[in-house]
Amino acid sequence: MEVVEASKAGIGIKPACDALGLNRATYYRHKAPPVAKEQSAAAAPAPARALSPEERREVLDLMHSERFMDQAPREIYATLLDEGRYLCSVRTMYRILEQENEVRERRNQLRHPVYAKPELLATAPNQVWSWDITKLLGPVKWTYFYLYVILDIFSRYVVGWMLARQESSALARHLIEETCHKQAIEPNRLTIHADRGSSMTSKPVAFFLADLGVTKTHSRPHTSNDNPFSEAQFKTLKYRPEFPQRFGSIEEARTFCQSFFSWYNREHHHSAIGLLTPHMLHYGQADQVLEARRRILRQAYQTNPERFVNGPPKLDPLPRAVWINPPRSNNDASEAIFTNSSNSVSQNR
Repeated sequence: MEVVEASKAGIGIKPACDALGLNRATYYRHKAPPVAKEQSAAAAPAPARALSPEERREVLDLMHSERFMDQAPREIYATLLDEGRYLCSVRTMYRILEQENEVRERRNQLRHPVYAKPELLATAPNQVWSWDITKLLGPVKWTYFYLYVILDIFSRYVVGWMLARQESSALARHLIEETCHKQAIEPNRLTIHADRGSSMTSKPVAFFLADLGVTKTHSRPHTSNDNPFSEAQFKTLKYRPEFPQRFGSIEEARTFCQSFFSWYNREHHHSAIGLLTPHMLHYGQADQVLEARRRILRQAYQTNPERFVNGPPKLDPLPRAVWINPPRSNNDASEAIFTNSSNSVSQNR
């Protein structure tokens, strides 16, 4: 390096380092590289107060013994003192265990199972329902009313709802039974999806669905995106201008819900289903309504074509399939059909 050449020319180390903008420590480090850590440790003499290899092995064997193998070093240390023995300090015990890579939890640890991501597809009404329970604030603090809602994910139609004073698997079973009867659900034709609440995962509900021939699926733990349609519907409910901060009674809450769900099913033009109402799509009125809309748009275009700079106006397409978590491997299919993920649901309520 330049400093070496300068020193050979008779220039001192400090002037040469200053001229080159180097620290003298850098020069000396390059001149005499430090000894490797392993070599340094091997060359360094053992401290006089360190345990001998025999003493170290005695401590390690003692901690490995059947008597002490499940005890912490502090417990071993105290037990030995009570027996009139002293081998080493607690810190030395930990140091020996660390050198043997044994400072870790020795008990069997809980391993959470890998939950499969639910992938559900609906191509028509009454194929996949989503249901959930939300709390409505009662008249005073810490009082709630529980709103049960079952939603058809294809048509966004609320097929069943119930308001109760408590969350109960028996009430959930009653609601599902009444809703399946009202919608004339045939065995092995319906999948009901829910999160992992106590009512959703209860055995009475599971056995009842099995008796009906209804398949049940659940969201992954702590993954609200696995139940996006119910979450979006609850957001629509609670963001209504007339939604109160609290309900004075369960009768008041029930009256509000009756008005809301009537509006939601029959008057609310849902942007995710071509601005149809859920009732229109659920009960097969979509083609008739869309044809009437096309006729009106054609008439408007023929009357004033200059107002439509991009040509005749077109209607938003209807969904041919609706997914909960569309599979990633099915890229071509997911692009060819109208799908709905959790993000699009939350934006298009």
